[in-house]
Amino acid sequence: MSIFTPTNQIRLTNVAVVRMKKGGKRFEIACYKNKVMSWRSGSEKDLDEVLQTHSVFVNVSKGQMAKKEDLLKAFGSDDQTEICKQILAKGELQVSEKERQSQLETMFRDIASIVAEKCVNPDTKRPYTVILIERAMKDIHYSVKPSKSTKQQSLLPADAHTRHK
Repeated sequence: MSIFTPTNQIRLTNVAVVRMKKGGKRFEIACYKNKVMSWRSGSEKDLDEVLQTHSVFVNVSKGQMAKKEDLLKAFGSDDQTEICKQILAKGELQVSEKERQSQLETMFRDIASIVAEKCVNPDTKRPYTVILIERAMKDIHYSVKPSKSTKQQSLLPADAHTRHK
């Protein structure tokens, strides 16, 4: 008795999925999580270090490969490596909850330190501490916007000091 193994499925582990919608269909590629950011910043040049496989998927987690005719229709080519490069450059990287939380905490601290650098206590003429600013931000339930830079978020509107008295 032999065990049947599906030939059209590829199982991958330690995967970061980069997703892109094009031509009404969703395409995904399997990458190494830490290498995607290096590739986008330009520090990683070797595509083999970034991609787990030079294949384009419809669904990475189920191991479903994209059909050749879908690739031709959406990208005008069936060169999987070139399509992988396009998806890598323009696609969206799925980030885990822990990573997102860590990124938000880092941004929160960065915003607090930028604000602390720019603010002085008018009574004592001494700068506010970062911890004090962080506590104040938590008290007012300040929410970090991951899409905006920390510098943008730390700059107060000109009339902010009059509204919060």
